[in-house]
Amino acid sequence: MKEITTDRIVIVGAGLGALYAALKLAPRPVVMISPEPLGKGASSAWAQGGVAAAMHSSDSPESHATDTLNAGAGTVDADVARMVTDEARAHILDLTSMGTPFDRTENGDYVLSREAAHSFARVVRVKGDQAGAEIMAALIEQVSQTPTIQVLEGTMAVDLDVADGVVTGVAIQESDDTRSVPIMLRGAAYLLAGGGSGGLFAITTNPPRIRGQVIGMAARAGAQIADSEFVQFHPTAMDVGEDPAPLATEALRGEGAILINRHGERFMQAIHPDAELAPRDVVARGIFAEVQSGNRPMLDTRKAIGAKISDMFPSVAEYCNRNSIDPAKEPIPVAPAAHYHMGGIATDKQGRASLGKLWVCGEASSTGLHGANRLASNGLLEALVYARICADGIASEVAEIQSPEISLDFEGTDQPPSAQAVAALRQTMTNRVGVVRDADGLLQALHNIVSLEERDHSLSFKNMCATATLITVCAYLRQESRGAHERSDYPDTLPGGGTRSKMTYAEAVALRDEILAEAT
Repeated sequence: MKEITTDRIVIVGAGLGALYAALKLAPRPVVMISPEPLGKGASSAWAQGGVAAAMHSSDSPESHATDTLNAGAGTVDADVARMVTDEARAHILDLTSMGTPFDRTENGDYVLSREAAHSFARVVRVKGDQAGAEIMAALIEQVSQTPTIQVLEGTMAVDLDVADGVVTGVAIQESDDTRSVPIMLRGAAYLLAGGGSGGLFAITTNPPRIRGQVIGMAARAGAQIADSEFVQFHPTAMDVGEDPAPLATEALRGEGAILINRHGERFMQAIHPDAELAPRDVVARGIFAEVQSGNRPMLDTRKAIGAKISDMFPSVAEYCNRNSIDPAKEPIPVAPAAHYHMGGIATDKQGRASLGKLWVCGEASSTGLHGANRLASNGLLEALVYARICADGIASEVAEIQSPEISLDFEGTDQPPSAQAVAALRQTMTNRVGVVRDADGLLQALHNIVSLEERDHSLSFKNMCATATLITVCAYLRQESRGAHERSDYPDTLPGGGTRSKMTYAEAVALRDEILAEAT
């Protein structure tokens, strides 16, 4: 494997956390590993709801933190929740100064939406449902004007090199279908900000490349992984046969849209006092039950929003239009889809992973903020807060020096993941490790993952399987239902507040083998 050594800080990813951290690190030289052109293929750009922040005078960070703790079902780190919510307002103002065109009232106040499990309208949005794309556009413009940031578009990270518990390099290759032989890139420090795991599931709202590779890469290198079993399924992905599934933002329900089934019955009122604005896990299970019963759940925006949906939520209107749905006249078919991974690479409060010289921010991390069930629109907020924290930590160890840009010369070809193997893995995760789980399904998933690993040895697929293994093993071991983790064979939530799961990939493999041996 060829090697390139640089004094630049290596950032894996090109979403919100990666861009924000790169800007905060300036003038220290940075190189970003971006599989797609900037603004394409990142989950951040697809985020519709916005950023949660206590911006109204009647609201407070303390109330925001309390809602975060309540939604997280007993496994949120309270100190992290308080710290993140305290910083929220400052980051909204920072993004505004960078050119993000947040929706404003006539007197200049921020337009605030209420989303599920929030006690207050505190989601700051852009053009109704354009928050992620517009924030990304503002940051990309800033990055383009920052000469110390180099972006290697069309490249992806596939492996970490570790010596004595310290990361010493990241292997990168071309991200197209005819992948090159990897090059080992050795930098001054390493920040992983490459997204979550939603695409490991056959029904997902995540961009196609977001399939747990960054988490799996760190896991295979020996990093500790936390809260793997907690995968959030967005209740209202549009059930129109697209992959990924278009998202019908939660803000629609915040504006009064209701959930009905094919009989026209509103079913959430009998499940939770907050009905459509119950925590996401509750709504997802309510919709899933209707799907399983053949009752065709739908989101009805006709009365609450009507023809205004085109102006208020242009992305949703576009998704409906291309699927021949008129949301002003007919309800939108919906189903739960893998959306956000609360689990990820375990970090401390400074964003450090368990391996030296490695920091993590965004969905690839598990900071303790989200617990068992992420509070709506806390994802972008966490990415911002921890991008700044990680940048500060790296800056304290890396000097402000000049470094020439990197020139890559990839050679040869390497085996890309088998499309059939990836499809089989995704179907296994949806069928066996989805919205509702049980021991038999999880055992079958472990068998399937082992079999698939034996068929495909590409580094990217190994990373996917490592993350899938961690999710499934931890889901099997958590013999209770808590937050987004629902076990039909263990429907009760155990008393005592819950504990976070933390393990290495080596530990997960040993437990997997033990579980499978006992089952036979």
